[in-house]
Amino acid sequence: MQVAERDAVVLVDEQGRDKYQDDGRLSISGKIEAHRRGQLHRAVSVFIFNDGNEILLQKRADGKYHSPGKWTNTCCTHPVPGESPVKAARSRLVEEMGIVTQLTEAFAFLYRADVGNGLVENEFDHVFVGVFNQKPNPDPDEVSDWKWTPAKELRQELDINPDEYSPWLRQCFSEVFEYRLRDASGCI
Repeated sequence: MQVAERDAVVLVDEQGRDKYQDDGRLSISGKIEAHRRGQLHRAVSVFIFNDGNEILLQKRADGKYHSPGKWTNTCCTHPVPGESPVKAARSRLVEEMGIVTQLTEAFAFLYRADVGNGLVENEFDHVFVGVFNQKPNPDPDEVSDWKWTPAKELRQELDINPDEYSPWLRQCFSEVFEYRLRDASGCI
């Protein structure tokens, strides 16, 4: 299958190691196809906080192919073949939110969620955290709204109104919150 690089995702195993075909080539899939088949692939999620311990959330644009109109973390993406997770995180943060800041890889986690329309998120997700204290400049094709939300309030809101938020945010925010409490000072 020929897949344009920008539309490709890297297939991985449950430890986050790249998968390879019998001929030694990296196993890739089209982004939509990977979500249709529920194939485990690499992803990146970025969480930006300000000095007031508020988290920058975005509301996904209505034109997104899955989870449109859901509130979620600052941004997310899939590294293309040959791209490191941190490079993908930095690039996407600029493209989607107009933000340049240092990022720290906090942790990685596996998750699987049905996101509707016959699509399944099955991802080994690298989570990055950073600090930014200015107004973002979001891309309206990607983001319909944004807000700074106190992290403690978001923890409660995820329990009260879970359907308003993306499944990956609901699944990993407690660990992001705990990481933030320990304070990530070793930015990359």
